[in-house]
Amino acid sequence: MDLDDARAFRREDETADRLFYSFPRLVLHVDEQTSRALAAWFAANLPPGGDILDLMSAYASHLPAAPHFGVVVGLGMNAPELRANPALGGALVADINARPALPFRDAAFDACLISFSIQYLIRPVAVFAEIGRVLKPGGSLHVAYSHRLFPTKAVALWQTGSDADRARLIAAYMQAAGAYASPGCACPLQRSSGFDPLYVVSATKA
Repeated sequence: MDLDDARAFRREDETADRLFYSFPRLVLHVDEQTSRALAAWFAANLPPGGDILDLMSAYASHLPAAPHFGVVVGLGMNAPELRANPALGGALVADINARPALPFRDAAFDACLISFSIQYLIRPVAVFAEIGRVLKPGGSLHVAYSHRLFPTKAVALWQTGSDADRARLIAAYMQAAGAYASPGCACPLQRSSGFDPLYVVSATKA
């Protein structure tokens, strides 16, 4: 896969993302069983009491009720969705496709989550490098994905691959960003008939 090929990150709809996401979508984007499965995985893999960045956040962060975390900050595209998210202790509206720089200080978070939205990043390596900057030493990045998407906004490279290809693609983003130890793929977490599949690719800040 050529991460330097601009064609790989083209989308059917290249209009400004702020227009597409201006309408609130107060939904989970996966079924409830899959949301619960991800919450259980987060409960087992996120640091209790840690400060969490929910990047590309929306109506739900899929976080468990316990353990308790420190500050959970959401950065997303739609203010009503962020306000409706009960997990967030703080929220910012920002378009990281337009400007991949994150408005946080260095080493601000113990973990970063990207849930069911990685397919929309047009400059993922730059974003992953920024995540590495805002993570504390030893902090972790967790990217969850399923098979649902807005097809007109998902990048071409994502749409041409299998689920296994997508895990490798996320790992390639992490490696190209140069901020992480070897990424590991805890996937699939769920492939039960009748429910959305669930995959998570994780890495630790080097």
